[in-house]
Amino acid sequence: MVDLHVFEPITIQSHRGPYTVHFKDDPFSFLNDLISSSTHFIVDEKVASLYAQELNHILKSPSILLIPATEMNKSLDQFCDYIEHLVRQNIRRGHLLIAIGGGIIQDITCFLAAVLLRGLDWYFFPTTLLAQADSCIGSKSSINVGKIKNIVGTFTPPRKIVVSLRFLDSLDERDLRSGIGEMLKVSLIEGPRTFDQIAADYPFLLKDRALLEKNIYQSLKIKQRIIEVDEFDQGIRNIMNYGHSFGHAIESATDFAIPHGIAVSMGMDMANFVSVQLGNMKQEHFDRVHPILKMNYQGYENIDIPFNPFLDALGKDKKNTNSHLTLILPDAVACIVKKGVSNDERFHDICSEYFHRVRQ
Repeated sequence: MVDLHVFEPITIQSHRGPYTVHFKDDPFSFLNDLISSSTHFIVDEKVASLYAQELNHILKSPSILLIPATEMNKSLDQFCDYIEHLVRQNIRRGHLLIAIGGGIIQDITCFLAAVLLRGLDWYFFPTTLLAQADSCIGSKSSINVGKIKNIVGTFTPPRKIVVSLRFLDSLDERDLRSGIGEMLKVSLIEGPRTFDQIAADYPFLLKDRALLEKNIYQSLKIKQRIIEVDEFDQGIRNIMNYGHSFGHAIESATDFAIPHGIAVSMGMDMANFVSVQLGNMKQEHFDRVHPILKMNYQGYENIDIPFNPFLDALGKDKKNTNSHLTLILPDAVACIVKKGVSNDERFHDICSEYFHRVRQ
């Protein structure tokens, strides 16, 4: 257990100026103070239902848009309805959008803020652990067009982010472990010592909210150092995709039966195994990291992952081709790096071995 701690705000430098992450025990009073004729709330419909009492004043505010947090609702053709709603509410330049929800609501609000009236400010109140510990910073968001996922996007950071663990009270263990998967990712990127710290904390993260908040704060500080150097994802920020090429392919092949952060945990484990088999990473590093990653995807290790759909999805990743893959893998000293790999029979055999022997 750790003592409760009031964390200092994190101020991140971006191309649109600085923006700040605040940590609040009570986000609802803060939200109520934002109600005015010039604020427009965009809220996850489920969050509105779960916190109906706490959000009572928000739900009665002059302009509120309730959206079910589904992939379909962040498709481009849905945005006509969102924009028409905001126009009916007399939105003007200088008005403020406020997002309350997880990654989907973040993507919707960010896109609206980027394009509506040539740019609006927005605030974000992330309600999932994955959004609080990872996606809330970094400026990057994207929406779907037709059947093409995340093909249109923008780099438009919120002016203010408010993180409150009060919103995590309604999440189940699966959602929490999904967020922890991204926290494990940045700790591995930071280095062995940082990973050892979160590995020691791991058994207590779901029980001790103060300890969880400490690790959320640390995860954001690690990501801050990367995104301030490479906000537009042209260089070092690529390593933040560690575990994601494999993880996205696993999600696609299983029709999203495995939640994102848990699939990323499996994807990192797979990336480590592939790196060992290709002669890049030492076996000792895999053996040290594997138990924690496996613990985070426990309960999903026996889900069937159809192999050909997995390979097809991996090849369709925008970084890859049918014959060549660009993957984020650990090197000989466990540094996370971008590396080219041949998409050949040997690679397929390594992937098959991981699914049928290592992850079980």
